[in-house]
Amino acid sequence: MEMWYTEKQTPSVSLSLKTTKTLHVEQTEFQHLAMIETEAFGRMLVLDGMVQTSVVDEFVYHEMIAHPALYTHPNPKNVLVIGGGDGGTIREIIKHPSVEKATLVEIDGRIIELSKQYLPEIAVALTGEPKVEVKVEDGIKHINESKNTYDVILVDSTEPVGPAVGLFSQDFYQGIYDALKEDGLMVAQTESPFFNGDLITSVNKRLRNIFPYVKTYLASIPTYPSGLWSFTMGSKKYKIEDVDINNLYSIETKYFTPELMLASTKLPKFVQDLVKGE
Repeated sequence: MEMWYTEKQTPSVSLSLKTTKTLHVEQTEFQHLAMIETEAFGRMLVLDGMVQTSVVDEFVYHEMIAHPALYTHPNPKNVLVIGGGDGGTIREIIKHPSVEKATLVEIDGRIIELSKQYLPEIAVALTGEPKVEVKVEDGIKHINESKNTYDVILVDSTEPVGPAVGLFSQDFYQGIYDALKEDGLMVAQTESPFFNGDLITSVNKRLRNIFPYVKTYLASIPTYPSGLWSFTMGSKKYKIEDVDINNLYSIETKYFTPELMLASTKLPKFVQDLVKGE
């Protein structure tokens, strides 16, 4: 008998994937967690019924949340990831030679442990990397206790439900601003322009209330709702548009290129309108 996993992405849209095996299921202290094997996208992490990452397309998300920020900042030494317990964003961060410390703060330690077990190619940097520190604690609390500490902060959150709701608030973004050094910058994943337009508008408005420079950019991620995904940067000083891509050092990637980084900020008209709040 065929087995299928279905994520109800909106009340009228679902994603269905043929599965070969259920690897692990549990209710953690914070959310329902499942590891499944799919034919099309390999092993997959699912939280509260929503796809978080898969071994086939994870590189798009993790490269695009990390590298635009780390190339825009000219000398990122101390980098923080809020969420991201699968480890993929940390893996990308430590590719940058200037990074001296990469800190992961994940509220749900079970995501970290099960990602090491079932997604080792994604979680590879969570064990034995001298630059990496892993903390199992509340990201909001950590931000509020880390004034003027980080060069770059990446908010690798789940959708704005359950334990991640506070990671999209005005107070949280103000806390990030305060936790950044005087020339620091942040990037957050900001959902689908097709299905979460109101969130993109609200995040841009909140960040513009705090940061002098705010920029939304896009990437194509097949397993995420609609396949088109957004990220939004808030920066105290540096701008993506000012990066001289001809002088960038080279790192190994599958999706990201310096040229793509610049192109990803050229938004379709309907996304421009969302960013402007029109």
